[in-house]
Amino acid sequence: MSIPVILGSTSPSRRTLLTQAGICPTVRPSDVDESAALARAAARAGVSVADLPAQQRVMILAQAKAQAVYAAYRTEARVVKQAECSSARIHMDRPYARDGQSRSSDQALGGSDGWLAQHPGLSSLARGPIIIGADSLFEMDGHICGKPHTRERARERLRQMSGKRGTLWTGHCVIDMKTGQQQVAVSSAQVQCATLSDAEIDRYVDTGEPLNVAGSFTLEGLGGAFIDTVVGDPHGVIGLSLPLLRHMCARLSIEWTDLWNVSYDSHGKGFVNGDHRAPLSFVTQPGDGWFDCVCGHRHWGLFGGAGILLVRCTPEGKLTHVALQHRVSWSLEGGTWGTPGGALSQAENPLEGALRESFEEASIDPADIEVWGAHEESHGEWAYTTFFAGEKPGHHVEPHIGDNESTAVQWIPIDRVSKLPLLSYFGHDWPRYVKTLQSLAAEHAQS
Repeated sequence: MSIPVILGSTSPSRRTLLTQAGICPTVRPSDVDESAALARAAARAGVSVADLPAQQRVMILAQAKAQAVYAAYRTEARVVKQAECSSARIHMDRPYARDGQSRSSDQALGGSDGWLAQHPGLSSLARGPIIIGADSLFEMDGHICGKPHTRERARERLRQMSGKRGTLWTGHCVIDMKTGQQQVAVSSAQVQCATLSDAEIDRYVDTGEPLNVAGSFTLEGLGGAFIDTVVGDPHGVIGLSLPLLRHMCARLSIEWTDLWNVSYDSHGKGFVNGDHRAPLSFVTQPGDGWFDCVCGHRHWGLFGGAGILLVRCTPEGKLTHVALQHRVSWSLEGGTWGTPGGALSQAENPLEGALRESFEEASIDPADIEVWGAHEESHGEWAYTTFFAGEKPGHHVEPHIGDNESTAVQWIPIDRVSKLPLLSYFGHDWPRYVKTLQSLAAEHAQS
């Protein structure tokens, strides 16, 4: 099995670069406060942020992003470990067993022979996963240019860049999660901008492309026609220097080819794990894709799926609310309500995937919850696991939209759930879930 790669960036260009190089990463936003990270670094160096050169800034930010993702995974690992030590029960329903017979079983969630011990996940890997953090800045005439964000600033900057040369700096940080070792490096390239007319600048700005990219241009997009020459690594201008990443991995004793998890057919079309059968725009990690199940349905998730059913209750253990996601119209059964969750990524066990998905979709911090138990619906080769969880004592979770897959994420009163249009699988299981949650909440209130 290839070593999983986690990209601490939502940049489509960086993801596409890796995918075209044979690596489909799990995209994990870092949510780093860049201004604060630079201010801390400057304070440690005894200088002002303005005194930090561009190449140092991108290195600081790349490292901050990779370390933030690393910290998030370490938090999730602690939650998984706590669940492994739990005596909670996992209810496993197998309506589509291989022999066609329905099976049910009940076993411990944790313990040395428990259900989670049979799904070791990321912690069992010999190497990795590796986390990649990156940041880019454009420097011209001694001025550092980040993302302009507004049309007015982008228009002004492009006029200043017209016919001039600048340097695109890209910082890289690679962390091996298994060992905690990291490598940090910076790539640079000299970029010669074409002489642009006001009409070209106005029309380019109107596309919106230059607003959220370093230097107000993209080499691989509409702005590519406005770049006359690049001296240096062009991949670094796009967002990641592939040759540099390869050398950084080598210094961590990781072969670049061990990261490959994308193969290509004779027409050059990429396939993840054989066939992801989904538009690349829908693929944010290697497990995204449709699975044709023995039950006769097509499920989302090449390796299965998982989610978190988080409840709020009184100190006495009475259920009051459940955190639910209102699904966007373009998603499967769009317009319905269900639990935050989705496809498992490469090498993840179901709990690791559920924690990642609930954070991405509903901003539920794993540090604020405790896992009580789970329900697994297994169809033989494919399964979806719903983990039951509550707020940790003294913690207050405020779920909110974390990506583009929801129109709302909020606490719903328990007595209102059955009145909502529910995702079909969730609606079918909800009456049973309520009984299980009531029992689990009561147990934890007494402990």
